[in-house]
Amino acid sequence: MNNKGIIALDQGTTSSRSLFFNSEMHPEKISQSEFPLYYPKPGWVEQEPIEIWNSQKSTLNALALKHKITSQQVAGIGITNQRETVVAWDKRSGEPLYRAIVWQCRRTEAFCNQLKKQGKASLLLRKTGLVIDPYFSASKMAWLLQNVAAVKKAAKSKHLAFGTVDSWLIYFLTKGAVHATDVSNASRTQLMNLSTLEWDAELCQLFGIPMETLPEIKASDAYFGD
Repeated sequence: MNNKGIIALDQGTTSSRSLFFNSEMHPEKISQSEFPLYYPKPGWVEQEPIEIWNSQKSTLNALALKHKITSQQVAGIGITNQRETVVAWDKRSGEPLYRAIVWQCRRTEAFCNQLKKQGKASLLLRKTGLVIDPYFSASKMAWLLQNVAAVKKAAKSKHLAFGTVDSWLIYFLTKGAVHATDVSNASRTQLMNLSTLEWDAELCQLFGIPMETLPEIKASDAYFGD
């Protein structure tokens, strides 16, 4: 690494942080910014996607400015993030089509119970290692497609992008060039087959998710973009 360090973006449920690790992987510097959660109905939990991005971007900028970190000192940037939270946006513009539905949200309880009654629990457990629950991302994506006109329209015109928070950050960090996720985030959507490490056509059909709306799955230590 030629004595370069690594920046870690830590995007959490109520705040974002940026950390600088030196060449010996010791955390030296940190910047943090909080942002709100929204509760439009009992059991519903949402975030504004732009507030997520702005809070993360502000910590990265503050870290660089305060500690005079230049690009020449950084070997790469890694992301750790809140899991299962879903963002839907327009691939062309990056415009969010609805608030992010947070991992804590329980709005898809009835949908998940319906899947259980249909006997789908064993299929999902076998392919994903996960139980049927609103906690995971797939039912949230299904809800967005069923209930939000802008999401339906974007899907019909092939402009819809779905992603967990890592994908949302990567899209903006690469100025819209990359729509990708890593296997660890993908494994929490309930749409990735653990045997193939790819999106599973049968599971996408079960939840009604067009596969072209999903990000490319990469290894956690893969090169994602500039």
